[in-house]
Amino acid sequence: MSHRVEIRYCTQCRWLLRAAWMAQELLTTFDSELSELALQPGTGGIFEVSADGVPVWSRKERGRFPEITELKQLVRDVIAPERDLGHIDRKPSPQP
Repeated sequence: MSHRVEIRYCTQCRWLLRAAWMAQELLTTFDSELSELALQPGTGGIFEVSADGVPVWSRKERGRFPEITELKQLVRDVIAPERDLGHIDRKPSPQP
């Protein structure tokens, strides 16, 4: 099955490099699942990520950018929920 991820970013805020880096990380992680990843320029402080049309991140709603590990988990949950992301999915051991 082929999947599509879209990253909409604000050109006025100069977030292209951040969007491109996140796109590169997602393409590397999901190389066999993704058939398309689109960077879509916008304005007004937008930074949104969707997978197969399902919104997975909105900077406006959350008040921050995603950490790359959480973004990978959110995208995975939509396009390949059965996939193990290795160390990203492992929770840190509780400290004594």
